[in-house]
Amino acid sequence: MEFKISKESLQQFEELIAENNEQGLLEILKDIHYADIAEIMNELSVEEAIYLFDILDSEVTAEILLELDEDVREKILKNLSPKEIAEELDELDTDDAADIISELPEDKKEEVLSELEDLEHAKDIVELLRYDEDTAGGLMAKEFVSVNENWSILTCVKEMRKQAENVSRVHSIYVLDDDGRLKGRLSLKDLLTSSTTTHISDVYIRNVDYVKVDTKDVEVARIMQKYDLEAIPVVDEMGRLVGRITIDDIVDVIKEEADKDYQLAAGISQDVEANDSILMLTRARLPWLVLAMIGGFVAVNVSRSFEGAMEKFGVLFFFTPLIAAMAGNVGVQSSAIIVQGLANNTITGSIWKRLGKEVTLSLLNGFLLAILMMLGSHFLLGVDYIIGITVSIALISVIIIASLIGTFVPIFLNKYGIDPALATGPFITTSNDIFGILIYFSIAKAILGF
Repeated sequence: MEFKISKESLQQFEELIAENNEQGLLEILKDIHYADIAEIMNELSVEEAIYLFDILDSEVTAEILLELDEDVREKILKNLSPKEIAEELDELDTDDAADIISELPEDKKEEVLSELEDLEHAKDIVELLRYDEDTAGGLMAKEFVSVNENWSILTCVKEMRKQAENVSRVHSIYVLDDDGRLKGRLSLKDLLTSSTTTHISDVYIRNVDYVKVDTKDVEVARIMQKYDLEAIPVVDEMGRLVGRITIDDIVDVIKEEADKDYQLAAGISQDVEANDSILMLTRARLPWLVLAMIGGFVAVNVSRSFEGAMEKFGVLFFFTPLIAAMAGNVGVQSSAIIVQGLANNTITGSIWKRLGKEVTLSLLNGFLLAILMMLGSHFLLGVDYIIGITVSIALISVIIIASLIGTFVPIFLNKYGIDPALATGPFITTSNDIFGILIYFSIAKAILGF
């Protein structure tokens, strides 16, 4: 059952900490999941969080470290000696341990590594630190269960028992050749139903999905999502099995990527959180706001160039927000669908076919909206039919152009290695506002002859 933090429960923790009541705190915390304890510590003051951390066993605190907010974790790690940090890392899988140690200053990293009791564990962590954090090598753990294709089922079971002691969860049994190259996987069903004298080479599954150490994390996430995998093996350049990535790591990647895309779509250029400093939040938001303001100046300048039309047909002015809003909304809708398709790798066919489909869709939507707008402007606002027809034609044109821009821009950005999520934010909205106003007045000028 999920633990819900309330004002009263936090106050209770604060009071027990103030009273130095370790027994009372441990009694409450014994039935609470480590992720919930981390959430509690995130809400407490740094001193209170450190106190809570110090009274818990290292088996629990090691897992808590992974769930803490980065700033809280940083302060707790500063309060721990290299030996104490090493004790925490000894309780973690290599991938999680590498994530923690990568956040430490360079000089402290070496001290912590030298304090690790398990030299093999330390060696594996050092190896993982060599890889970029956004690659399969940076995500993988070194703990996995593997068997040799030449072993019998009986030998396999004996060896698996030894290996499983160091693996928290056994998702798959990987089959290797004598050189450590990945050959396939062994299903638990075949292991249980085969004779003890049967050789692994006779029963293992040769078709196995895998990724290489330099595969990007988003590509790993896409593969695991597509094939519904709980874990995926990682091989080096020679095809040797060097690690595995589990679904919990991929969930984090998907979340981080979604957060980044959402912030880019909202016009935030850096990865920030609500609790970050005002200076950091300003740096993240200001660039796109400046761009939007520049775009606004351009839109104003475009409007000024049609000042004569405003004087002769003043009613045109009142439809300007409608045209700009429709351009922005249509562009964002089109780009959002394309960005989602690019992220899920579901965009197929030529770009011309995609653009043709958008034109057809835009014509249909634009025609229906233009009829509604023309009838509404005449019967509700008393606008002349000629003005209504002019605005309607402009509306259809703006919707078509906006949808084409919203479709083309993310595909273009993706082709040149730029995050297409940029095309769902202020960039696309501002550009469509400008084009929308320009097209609107150009069509009005052509029809009304000013």
